[in-house]
Amino acid sequence: MARQGHSEALPLRSLEKAPNKKKLTVHPAIIGSILPILLLLIWEALSRLAILPTYLLPAPTVIVNTIIELGADGSLWGHIGITLYRIFIGFLLGAFAALILGSFVGFYRKAEQLFDPIIQAFRSIPSLAWVPLFILWMGIAEASKVTLIAVGVFFPVYLNVVSGILSVDRQLIEVGKMYGLSSFQLVKRIILPASLPSFLVGLRSGLGLGWMFVVAAELMGASQGLGYLLVLGQNTYSPELIIASIVLFAVLGKATDALLKKIENRSLHWQDRMEQR
Repeated sequence: MARQGHSEALPLRSLEKAPNKKKLTVHPAIIGSILPILLLLIWEALSRLAILPTYLLPAPTVIVNTIIELGADGSLWGHIGITLYRIFIGFLLGAFAALILGSFVGFYRKAEQLFDPIIQAFRSIPSLAWVPLFILWMGIAEASKVTLIAVGVFFPVYLNVVSGILSVDRQLIEVGKMYGLSSFQLVKRIILPASLPSFLVGLRSGLGLGWMFVVAAELMGASQGLGYLLVLGQNTYSPELIIASIVLFAVLGKATDALLKKIENRSLHWQDRMEQR
């Protein structure tokens, strides 16, 4: 019996002493950079082999040199700064207006019936259709450019605010009323946390549209900005300058989206999310 007990204890001891295997994790940034790097290498190789015409599609190294030259003479930072300024002001104005009106429409049924049809009609208007009207009203100064960006930001934020409020579980509201919560407490403790994920998604969508609208905004007689560099590259037949501007748009847009994504993760840390493996 003693031998049998001793033999049964051995597997338990071996399990206790077995080292835990650590799972190898790769940073998401490394995984996300694989495809862009692969495409850049293929692009560079095709350009050097003269398969791609360099007068239409310059090699990535030529585009990087163009960006470095713009940075060296100091003009690049002015263009980036004014574009970020326009995006920032337009994003704040558009998101604020969407939050106020979207909350009003989401809370009150009559407001939805009154405002939502005309807002949906305005949403279908292309961005470039606003350009001549804003120039006529506000000229080619900063006001027209910022207003156009704010219009682009407004609609996705508005839709997500309304959708987030309307999708709040009514049972949660009834439970809050049973516990004697006032209307302000219902909004603060139930409606706001439940609709916050949709609102944050709307902010990211609005920011993406803001970057799209800033190109149209900077076509309105701008003398600075990344959109101006696009027009300058077209007028001077400089494809490297055009593609350099597009690359800068992509980098800045991704950086600002990553910032909002980080804010979203910190704001929703209380959620029990499914982990992606």
